[in-house]
Amino acid sequence: MKTTDSKKTATAKSTATKTAAAKETTPRGVTKPKSNAASGLTELFEDGLKDIYWAEKALTKALPVMVKNASSVELKDAIDNHLTETEEQIVRLEEVFKIIGQKATAKKCDAMEGLIEEAKGMLEETELGVMRDAGIIAASQKIEHYEIATYGTLRQFAETLGLAEAATLLEQTLDEEKGADKTLTEVAVSAVNLEAAEIE
Repeated sequence: MKTTDSKKTATAKSTATKTAAAKETTPRGVTKPKSNAASGLTELFEDGLKDIYWAEKALTKALPVMVKNASSVELKDAIDNHLTETEEQIVRLEEVFKIIGQKATAKKCDAMEGLIEEAKGMLEETELGVMRDAGIIAASQKIEHYEIATYGTLRQFAETLGLAEAATLLEQTLDEEKGADKTLTEVAVSAVNLEAAEIE
């Protein structure tokens, strides 16, 4: 009986020690990692790929809505062209997944979901015409800047991990995102923003 009690006491002390150790390893104010949190750069890279894969697929549904709501021919063309690029970027991401021996999997991207929701809200808050076009450009460029940051990071991760082929594919997409952002700026400067300013 005493032996059983001793074992229970020892187990309780061990559990208490582990709990105390866990608390010590996570200082106050520091976010405690999930049980499946990435512990290495490879995992972080794969997690980033899943995020942007979801984001690009979500964009293929959001971009046609922007085209329908745009009035400027130049803006419609710019978004249409980027929709084609986005579809190609999805295929490119699937190639990257193959390179690292993983199945292409989408993981909900909270950042992109928020940007798309913000874009939808902007459509509701602007009149159809030049003002809405200006809003579409602003929302689209926020999305482009997020993608530029993401692909730049993933490309660097790939280079660091020695994945040269993956880095090249991600670099290609990064260049396309930069090009789309530049095109949107040109459309804004040449027509849309000037016309919007005249309405004020």
